[in-house]
Amino acid sequence: MNISLIIPCYNEETNIQKGVLDKIGNYAAQHKYIKEVLISDDGSTDSTRELITERYLPHFKLFRLIENTHGGKAYAVISGIQHSKEDFVIFMDMDLATPVEEIEKLIEEAERGNDIVIGSRKGTRAGAPLPRKIMAVGFIVVRNIILGLHGIRDTQCGFKLFNRRVAEEIISRLRVFHRPHHISGSSVSAGFDLEFLFLAQKLNYKICEIPVTWRHVETKNVSFIKDTFETLRDIARIKYYDIRGSYK
Repeated sequence: MNISLIIPCYNEETNIQKGVLDKIGNYAAQHKYIKEVLISDDGSTDSTRELITERYLPHFKLFRLIENTHGGKAYAVISGIQHSKEDFVIFMDMDLATPVEEIEKLIEEAERGNDIVIGSRKGTRAGAPLPRKIMAVGFIVVRNIILGLHGIRDTQCGFKLFNRRVAEEIISRLRVFHRPHHISGSSVSAGFDLEFLFLAQKLNYKICEIPVTWRHVETKNVSFIKDTFETLRDIARIKYYDIRGSYK
């Protein structure tokens, strides 16, 4: 398997200073199936781009920086997929809440013929603040009632593998996230994972969910109230487009 590893990022200078890219770069260099590491920047306003350009691009030959205008995490991921060159893509969060070594589990399931493999936090979310846990439970209930997505427990874990051809087909059919929108501040774009997997089920692609190691990492990019509102809005829009038949 030849894999493009995609790392979306927005104002990640703190995590970069912790050495997360060193861990990712060293891991990728030792595993021949990873052919490129695409760091897809979502228009960072801190020193993220400078740190990557000056400290990492000269020393990690697999690294490539994609500079996007600010549109939210979803469009950073989409841009990474569109710039990727290999047959399979994996995207993971830069904070390494799921250790990079867990990639092995995704690859095993892809080799069994699954088109999409998603990591699952097994419903525990150990270490996460109580509001985040409440948000997660409520999200699952609302999601299942309105959209279905039965058989998938954790749609939001930032650790997924796609067959690139499949991913491109799904992206071409997106309606809520079919083009970037100007936003202010961070956006985790939770609705993107929902629309993507909603379409994947409609198109009968093989989806496998597997448990992965996960630990809570506090981040300023997550806002309880703002992200809850955005996600409910996106769920409503996905349902609207589905009722209209826009996904056929």
